[in-house]
This record gives sequence, structure tokens and C-alpha cells, in this order.
Amino acid sequence: MKYSGVGGQAVMEGIMMRNADKYAIAVRKPDKEIDVQVFDYKGFVKNEKLKKIPFVRGVFNFVDSLYLGMTSLLHSAEFVEDEEEELDVEKEKAMMGVTVALAVVMAVGIFFVLPYLISLVFQSFIQSHFVITLLEGIVRLAIFIGYVSLVALMPEIKRTYMYHGAEHKCINCIEQGLELNVENVRKSSKEHKRCGTSFLFLVILISIVFFMFIQVESGILKLVVRLLLIPVIAGVSYEFIRLAGRYDNWLVNAISAPGLLMQRITTLEPEDDMIEVGIASVEAVFDWKKWQEENLV
Repeated sequence: MKYSGVGGQAVMEGIMMRNADKYAIAVRKPDKEIDVQVFDYKGFVKNEKLKKIPFVRGVFNFVDSLYLGMTSLLHSAEFVEDEEEELDVEKEKAMMGVTVALAVVMAVGIFFVLPYLISLVFQSFIQSHFVITLLEGIVRLAIFIGYVSLVALMPEIKRTYMYHGAEHKCINCIEQGLELNVENVRKSSKEHKRCGTSFLFLVILISIVFFMFIQVESGILKLVVRLLLIPVIAGVSYEFIRLAGRYDNWLVNAISAPGLLMQRITTLEPEDDMIEVGIASVEAVFDWKKWQEENLV
């Protein structure tokens, strides 16, 4: 498969697709019509040279993804609210912003602080720093897998995971050189190497390696170092994901395999009307026919 540069995410009853400096949000409205809106976004860092520096660009991309993710969710939420309920949109956006901020803090607490605190229990009978760090990583991985699995049981999240599958299928369809239509998208894979799930899985695995080789005596300082290293780990993980999106060999496939397995939980087979939303989102920002002619002929 060829790298197209198109990426996205599932939102409430819809899909956001981004290509270069534009992104489109397609949402299936309550009346079953598809609303598609296109926006410009050049990123929070405007310096193009900075955005091309390896490892540093991963941090910028991560922040951009968080921003676009929140913005897209807010946008899609406006279409799926109870039509009979009058809402203060500005108040709702402010509440959503606070919720997202709290979610980020909770994610850091659950996936980084909590595993570290649990690892302190092992220190009473294990002296090896490497063994304790490995156990901390295993705990972190178990929490992540357990969290994703439990969330997948929620009906609302199940539909979002179906849209997530539609998003991947649309991109895979294009990158395989197939015409972008419901039939071809349906038979394409719902797993993709450049998925956010794979990125988060890599963050956890790479964090184990980083924490093993960075040793400090103070318990508090250990925790501070872990928190400060999160952007660095994100930057390294991004380079792996970027590599996986551009190459297809045994090494890349081996690195991608765990993330693809996790995607069996976070992506579900979509319905045809969900695929239509994905197609609408892609075509709003990407001339896939021209791209295929230039890259796959």
C-alpha cells in the first residue's frame, strides 16, 4: 500500500478526515442527511522548519491531534443532541473543554502515575530497577487494555468504534488503489498502521524502555521525570508510526503487530451508512482519483 497522507478519527455519529492544512467533519444528522463542513488548520506551530524536525514534530502533531479531536467532537455533538432540548452552545463548549482537560489529566494519572505508585509495592521485595520498571510497564499495559476493553462495552462507544472502522476502511481502500465506493470500502481492512490506538500502544511500550535506562534515587523525582518524558516518548512513538505508514517490511510489520491487535477492540465493522459518511469526509478534503493516478499507476 502507498502512503496517502490522509488521516482522521471517529466522532459522534461521524468522521473527521484531515489532509495537509484542511480537515472535514462529516456527521449523519438525525434526519439521516450527511452534513459535511471543511475547515482550515495549519497547526498551533506555524514555523514549517520546526514542524519537519524528527521527534520534535511528533510532539507538535500530538498536540494538534488533541486540539482537532476536541474541536471535531464539539462540532459533531451539536448534531446529536436531543432536538427538543434547548442548549446554550457556548456553555456546552466550555463544559466540553473542561471535560477534555480533565480527561487528559486523568489519563496521565491512570496510565502513568497509578502504575508507578503500584510499582512501589514491589520495591519491598525486589531490588532490581529493571525488573521493577518492567513490572510497572506491564501494569500500565494491563490498565490500558482493560480500560479500552471496558469502554468498548458501552453502546455509545460501540457506534463510535464502528465509525472508527469506517475511517480506516476508507483510507485503506484509497491506499490499495481501489475506487472509493461503499462496496470497495466494505471489503477493505478495518485496521490501519497509522491509527491512534497503535500510537498509544507504542507510547506504553517505549515508555518501558525509557524508564528502564533513566535512574534517579528520589521517588518524587522519578515521578517528575516520568511526567516530563511524556512529550519525548510521544515524539519517538510518532516517528515509529510515521515509519509504519510509509514502509512495508518484516521489521515494520513486527512493530505494528501489537497495535493492530489492539485495533480489533477499538474498531468494529461499520454499517453502509457509516461508510457513506467516511467517503463524504474523505472526498471533501482529498482528490483520491488524482492521487491514485499520480502515485499508483
